[in-house]
Amino acid sequence: MRRRSSSTSSSGRRSSIVRRRSENLRFDEFGFALTKRKDRKVHHRSHDYSYPQLSSGKVKELCELLSYWNGSSFICRSQIERFIRMGIPPSLRSRVWKCLLTVDGLRETNDFNYQTCLCEVRGPLVDLGVSEYGILSAIATLSDTQNDLDLNQQQPSSCSETRYSVQDITLFRQIALDLQRSFPTHRSLMGESPEAIEGQAKLFRVLIAYAKYNPQVGYSQGMSYIAAVLLMQLGEEESFWALTALLDEPKYLSELFDLNLTKVQHQVKVFEQFLKHRKPRLSQHMEWVGVSSVHFVMPWFLTLFTSLPCWDSVLAVWDLIILHGLSAVFRTALTVIELLEPRLMDLNDEGAILPLLLRVPVDVAQYSVLVPALWNTDVHDWELKCMNSLVLDESHHGAKTGPHLPGSLPDFYPHPAATRWR
Repeated sequence: MRRRSSSTSSSGRRSSIVRRRSENLRFDEFGFALTKRKDRKVHHRSHDYSYPQLSSGKVKELCELLSYWNGSSFICRSQIERFIRMGIPPSLRSRVWKCLLTVDGLRETNDFNYQTCLCEVRGPLVDLGVSEYGILSAIATLSDTQNDLDLNQQQPSSCSETRYSVQDITLFRQIALDLQRSFPTHRSLMGESPEAIEGQAKLFRVLIAYAKYNPQVGYSQGMSYIAAVLLMQLGEEESFWALTALLDEPKYLSELFDLNLTKVQHQVKVFEQFLKHRKPRLSQHMEWVGVSSVHFVMPWFLTLFTSLPCWDSVLAVWDLIILHGLSAVFRTALTVIELLEPRLMDLNDEGAILPLLLRVPVDVAQYSVLVPALWNTDVHDWELKCMNSLVLDESHHGAKTGPHLPGSLPDFYPHPAATRWR
């Protein structure tokens, strides 16, 4: 599709200013804009990385392992775990993720055609006068069209031969709204540079394709963060299949994402039980203060800890999740809470505890602190199964069902209920 040009001189001037600002920016090795120290608190992003550097011999050994990779081999998986524990070099992370998620195998054995799906999606976009390369600027157009249809309580007129439905407009608008919130300081999504416009279009295409591929899950908030991280490491179609593996495979996140966020709410309750089991004093203290787990666990789980300020730590967490699946999500949450436990126990105000959990301090999130602690924390499958059974039993016996969705979540992650009813 053609990229849309600015319709007014004022918007043209604004675009050129944004581009000039982007051109003057410098970025760190992971693609995040280097901000002034005084602005780092606003973006909650540290650029001081401490991940280990593998020797050339170890790098060569890892390359050899990936060249003869067999996902069903116990030896291969134990060896890759050893390397993940040592620290995957950034240059090899994409190959490791592709092997663990069996990206190539998924693409070869699935009848779904990514490019054909995109061609089908472009028809409704054309009829709406919207371009995938200007999806953020089209939010107002999509909102107006959606409001008009809601007001008339009808589908588009059949005589106009439009190729879009109310559901299409709602989906386009939901994804577009989340795109502008996803990593706004990363070079691939920041501003209106050619790289950012292409990055936003890629992210839109991957998300819309997954919603069409699996309509039972569709699109919900959090997916934009996950797909964006995949796009930082993999090609566009590779990212789509990696997202499919993560969201559909029982080992990974299939128990977190669904149309109405009921699954993640259930997992929040499971984590509450797990925390009571592992950290009874801390759990009791937080309950006494009035802190509900849903306020911080849901954002952690749905965005896979991408709010952590140290990106090398985020990638190490993702390495472990892609290796071990959902249990590693619980493991990471427990590790963060354990590291924050002394501070949390000293606080007696919900207004002080929640910001600490939602904006984990750099001294806790830095690689040299968080990642060793993560590998020293064990979470067993039997524990999670027991906690899951407890939650199900409480639900079946009409016991208190746990926390409801909060009235508001932090700015970086808006109210999850808005996913379906914005």
